[in-house]
Amino acid sequence: MTTSAKPPVPTSVVVMGVSGSGKSTVARLLADRLGWPMAEADEFHPAANIAKMSAGTPLTDDDRAPWLAAIRDWITGRAAAGDSTVVTCSALKRSYRDVLREADARVRFLFLDGGGDVIGGRMALRSGHFMPPSLLQSQFDVLQPLQSDEDGATVDVHETPELIVEDAVTRLDLVAATPADH
Repeated sequence: MTTSAKPPVPTSVVVMGVSGSGKSTVARLLADRLGWPMAEADEFHPAANIAKMSAGTPLTDDDRAPWLAAIRDWITGRAAAGDSTVVTCSALKRSYRDVLREADARVRFLFLDGGGDVIGGRMALRSGHFMPPSLLQSQFDVLQPLQSDEDGATVDVHETPELIVEDAVTRLDLVAATPADH
């Protein structure tokens, strides 16, 4: 009798946190380290959301609903192809993370935690992003940090992106893709 091992369920690591916390940088380094495809959640925003944020108006839960569903569906699509992924997403509220967890993958979170002084300073140095520094406080106001019963890890943004990635790989027990995985 021959038994074949069931392939592992693909994993999606959602690099989360407020705007300016370093999600894109950390996600790119993590995806490169693991050999996994990566997506930027900002690319899933409908034009109306981008216009609203560019005008300095915070998004509502209703604004975020189709955006979160699109990210969830991207994770599911990649998982159906057998791909583990890395995606950036603010995922500020547990209810938002619950939508992402509906994907057909093991969805895990890497919460980039830091204070407004450090993150605000980073935002002030960035150019070409539609999210103005004036909306940072609105993100901190709704932020619900990752809870102990959620699958993930919290890291301090004061560390270098490289150290954050090393910590994430260790704490989340992540394994790089192998050529046979593709």
